[in-house]
Amino acid sequence: MRRLFPVTDETAARDSGGAPGTAGAEGGDREWALEELAAAYAYPSGSGPAAPEPWLRANMVSTLDGAAQHDGRSQPISSAADMRIFGTLRALADAVVVGAETVRQEGYRPARAREDFAALREAAGQGPAPAIAVVSASLDLDFSLPLFTSPLVPTLVLTGAAAAPDRIAAAEKAGAQIVIAGDGMGVDPARAVRALADRGLYRLLTEGGPRLLGQLVAAGVLDELCLTVSPMLTAGDAQRIAGGPPVAVPRRFELTSLLEEAGFLFSRYRRT
Repeated sequence: MRRLFPVTDETAARDSGGAPGTAGAEGGDREWALEELAAAYAYPSGSGPAAPEPWLRANMVSTLDGAAQHDGRSQPISSAADMRIFGTLRALADAVVVGAETVRQEGYRPARAREDFAALREAAGQGPAPAIAVVSASLDLDFSLPLFTSPLVPTLVLTGAAAAPDRIAAAEKAGAQIVIAGDGMGVDPARAVRALADRGLYRLLTEGGPRLLGQLVAAGVLDELCLTVSPMLTAGDAQRIAGGPPVAVPRRFELTSLLEEAGFLFSRYRRT
C-alpha cells in the first residue's frame, strides 16, 4: 500500500524506503501494519467522550462503473486490503450502524474482539468490540441469529415509536436492546445519531446499505465517507453506494486521504 495524498517528504520516504526527499508517491508498495492503518483512519480529536460530539463515517466500496455490489453482495468487488481497512474501521468505532436489508443480505454476525486492537480500544475508553446498531422500521429480522443472541456487546435495534410491539418483544427476548429514534414507523437519522451519542457511542461507522446511506446523506448527518474504488467493471443494474431520492443541493465533501494497493483506491472524504 502507498499513500497518494497527502504526500510529504516523510511519507514519500517511508513509502519508498529511502531518506526524506528522495522519492515521491510512486515509491514501492508494502503492506501497512495495523497500527499505521489505525493512525491513517483515526477519528477526529473532537469526537469521543472527552469532547462528546458524535462523528459518523461511512465505509463503502464501488466498482469503476458505480456498482456497490455484485450478485447482491459487496464481497465480490472487495480485496484483501479493503478487508484490512474494513476491520480497522470497525476496530476504531464505538458502534457500527447498518440497515436491516444489509444484515439480511450480508449475513451479519456480531463484531468480534481483536487482540491487535485491544490496547488501542482500552486507551480510547472503548469496550472490547463495537456494538452493532441495526436500523429497521418493520423489525423484520431473524432474532434467532447470533447477531442478536450471542454478541460480545449487546446488539442495538434502532426503530420508530410505532414499531409493532410483538416484534419489539421478540427483539428484546433475544437479547437485543431497542432504541427508539423516530416518532412513527421509521427512524429519523439525526435522532438516531443523537440517541447513540446519548449512550456514549460517539465514534460511529455505517456500512450501509445504499438505502440507509442515502437517508443519512439526505438528512445531512454524514460527516465522512471512506470509499474504496474497486478496479472492476460489472455493468448490470446493481445499486450505487447511496440510494433514495436526490438531495436538493449536492453535499460537498473534501478529499483528506488517498491510498492505493493493487489498483484499489482507498479514499477518505470529509464534509466541508
